[in-house]
Amino acid sequence: MDVSVGQRQLQEFSLASVSELASSASTSASTASLPAIAHFFADCGCGSSQLRLQRENESSYFASLHLGTSHLFKLGPVQSVCVDEGSNACNEKSYSRAFTLLFNKEKDSRDFHYSFEQWKKDVNQGSNLPDRIIPSSKSKFDEKIESSSAKMYFHYYGQLLHQQNMLQDYVRTGTYYAAVMENRDDFSGRVVVDVGAGSGILSLFAAQAGAKHVYAVEASEMAEYARKLIAGNPHLGDRITVVKGKVEEIELPEKADILISEPMGTLLVNERMLESYVIARDRFLAPEGKMFPAAGRIHMAPFSDEYLFVEIANKALFWQQASYYGVNLTPLHESAFQGNYSQPVVDAFDPRLLVASPVFHVIDFTKVKEEDLYEIDIPLKFIAAVGTRVHGLACWFDVLFNGSTVQRWLTTAPGAPTTHWYQLRCVLSQPLYVMAGQEITGRLHMIAHNAQSYTIHLTLSTKMWGPGAEQGGILQTSSGKLDLKEPYYRMSQSQAYTVPQDQHQSLQPQDVNIPIHDTEESEPLEQLPQNSGSHFS
Repeated sequence: MDVSVGQRQLQEFSLASVSELASSASTSASTASLPAIAHFFADCGCGSSQLRLQRENESSYFASLHLGTSHLFKLGPVQSVCVDEGSNACNEKSYSRAFTLLFNKEKDSRDFHYSFEQWKKDVNQGSNLPDRIIPSSKSKFDEKIESSSAKMYFHYYGQLLHQQNMLQDYVRTGTYYAAVMENRDDFSGRVVVDVGAGSGILSLFAAQAGAKHVYAVEASEMAEYARKLIAGNPHLGDRITVVKGKVEEIELPEKADILISEPMGTLLVNERMLESYVIARDRFLAPEGKMFPAAGRIHMAPFSDEYLFVEIANKALFWQQASYYGVNLTPLHESAFQGNYSQPVVDAFDPRLLVASPVFHVIDFTKVKEEDLYEIDIPLKFIAAVGTRVHGLACWFDVLFNGSTVQRWLTTAPGAPTTHWYQLRCVLSQPLYVMAGQEITGRLHMIAHNAQSYTIHLTLSTKMWGPGAEQGGILQTSSGKLDLKEPYYRMSQSQAYTVPQDQHQSLQPQDVNIPIHDTEESEPLEQLPQNSGSHFS
């Protein structure tokens, strides 16, 4: 049974049998082991929630257990015991009682345990007590994310159109499928939690790989579509439970052996879902459990692109009109000019535009703390391969599926097959001039904000070069402040790039360290070079 929390007044489960653990040698007929129905019931008159047990074909309940004082223990795959320690609800004195519950199948047992915990949680929070004033409380997600942003976010991912866009990213979907199926040993017979399940496609992949059971957690209305898709694949769906809610708020009946998710946004961290992935790890993943993916890398390199720089600058020409219907617009030109450069550019670019070999910053999802993702500070250091104008910093990411059988990378690198993430470039309003062999230093500082994204502070500087350069200092510096939430999507404006004759020694694609999909040619996480100009989060 799929459970949607927060919309229940009455919920029932069929039981193969129920028997009371009698306190004496004699057991009455009313406590004999017989088929029964278990009802979760919100009793507004008493201001409490109860678990009521009723024999099949009987109209009255033979037992009522108050959830505030009850505990449920699993004895086996289809057998549990429920103990009520005693209460004073509705002025009726009750004493400790215990019942053995036998379920028809293992899935019923899992669903019952999940519902029991949800109803018990409601009791502890007072949500079923109508005559009490309950203080407002926010989940961790609500505390750090503004409601308007969350509403738009879940509305976006609740639409099939956008799910289709991601499913049709065959690099993304195909890599996930390969990573799961090539590592069947990690999934076979295991409990899996799919964080941000969306359409449920990754849950279905996990079930195909032999997962014992999958909990597909999805907070948007896409959960209903996921239920339909999973129900339409019954040979897999009987091992998948859709749980509608945020990982910060829901409860699950058991720990997971595997977490699977697609938490990556633009520049890896946009949308701040990585934080939810980490929270799910801390709440639901068993010790020694695995995460798919297990780590991510943000790659960065300076680039030169005169076409892009001029294109952005020209967007502000409108505000240079001194007589627009008799109005002078020029006072706003500088603000419009700077505003255009505050937008990161999302598109696919030619890797020959890179001016130096990239460096990368690693985020180990298995170890990073949620708070570490609130602020990400990356020192930058490059050696220019050509003499040119540097227009900013190009960025992309990849993630590692660190399976027991096969390691596989999913990359968004320039020159690799394009994904729906494309690449991202931070363009500076003031270019830098560099010579071949000159050192470029800087800093990429990202600060999370409550619109589910980051403010980017970028600084690049050139240092003296040639004889005596070690005694020299900074020659030129350029800085910019950009909002990752408001990018300039440029994907439809592909540009035929040409390399000027005076740059015939420019960096070639083979000089760029771009991870590829073939695991045999990708570096394991433990073997990542330590001279990458960055460090683990």
